[in-house]
Amino acid sequence: MIKRYELSRIGIDEILSRDKAASADVEAVVAGIIADVRKNKDAALKALTAKFDGAVLSSLLVTDRERAEAAVAPGLLDVMKRAAENIRAFHERQLNRGFVMFREDGVVLGQRVTPLARVGVYVPGGTASYPSSVLMNVIPAQVAGVPEIILATPPRKDGTVDPLILAAAGIAGVTTMVKAGGAQAIAALAYGTESVPKVCKITGPGNIFVAEAKRQVFGEVDIDMMAGPSEILILADESADPVRLAADLLSQAEHDKMAAPVLVTPSADLADAVEKELARQVALLPREGICRAALADKGKIIISGDMDEAVAAANAIAPEHLTLAVKAPFDLMGRIQNAGSIFLGHDTPVAVGDYFAGPNHVLPTSGAARFASPLSVDDFVKKSQFISYTPQALAEAAEDVTAFARAEGFEAHARSVLARLPGRE
Repeated sequence: MIKRYELSRIGIDEILSRDKAASADVEAVVAGIIADVRKNKDAALKALTAKFDGAVLSSLLVTDRERAEAAVAPGLLDVMKRAAENIRAFHERQLNRGFVMFREDGVVLGQRVTPLARVGVYVPGGTASYPSSVLMNVIPAQVAGVPEIILATPPRKDGTVDPLILAAAGIAGVTTMVKAGGAQAIAALAYGTESVPKVCKITGPGNIFVAEAKRQVFGEVDIDMMAGPSEILILADESADPVRLAADLLSQAEHDKMAAPVLVTPSADLADAVEKELARQVALLPREGICRAALADKGKIIISGDMDEAVAAANAIAPEHLTLAVKAPFDLMGRIQNAGSIFLGHDTPVAVGDYFAGPNHVLPTSGAARFASPLSVDDFVKKSQFISYTPQALAEAAEDVTAFARAEGFEAHARSVLARLPGRE
């Protein structure tokens, strides 16, 4: 059911396999959809929504009445509100307000931080509802000060939007919601239509068509990241409980058939116990078929020689979610270089981060944790520098600046400085 490897016999590079590229067929389909939306705008969106989602729409926008009529259990609504409070509190600590430097020679230097004018948030539909994605993408944008947030999500066949998505949007304060999914929604957000305003940046997860669409519109707008399938890597020692480990692996396997649940441990006995637990627990799950496919295709149990070798493997894999199921997780965390989000100890399942704790669940996948970070307030702002020199400060710097400019062959640069200095040429 799940593949097993020993690092003493095969290197981590041979074990690790990630298919990051979309096929040529997907690229072509997405390019066609984007071209259609750019040309035909709302008409294309409605036609593509009917084709792919089976919904015939008179209007692409969610009305106030639809939002008011969305029914969600009061208890669940309270849970979502508490999660939103945690997410907001965490992201408020990320605010960067810029800085100013006043030098003694009269030079003033600084950096301004300003929010993006308008962002688009994509929330997928399909096999599951993702109100948590609404909160995780919208709240950091709000904290950053973005004045306009456009949320796009595919409608159900009857033309309505999932009530959980509507409720989360209400909690987060979204004012504009578009009934559109897939590559067509990304195209609409990137280029604008009669109903959908053009945005500066698009964030949010989606399937391979959404990911490819984000790749193709990058440059016209910014995007958060190229997200791949969900990943979990668990580093475990002999103190770990195989029942919990199996449950954690399955929690990510149930996302989709391409999810990658991985366990790395120096304990062969623990590996044996986890295999048995996986076989027992998977049969109890509603999404058993998806879990089995993920375990068989991307699932791995890797036996390391010791914990040092396990840590090296984790850093090489650079997982989206990294669980440290060990005796002293905070001690081990200092040795982790590459991970999207780190879950410390035996009582911190990934699910608590996915929904409730506060840190963002939009994380770098496919090894991108080597250079990328979780979604944050920084993703919704831009930075501008400013510089002010007095005549005296420019005179003092002139010799250095002109020497540098002339060394690079830019005489006009040098002369632009000298033109401001009386008696200099």
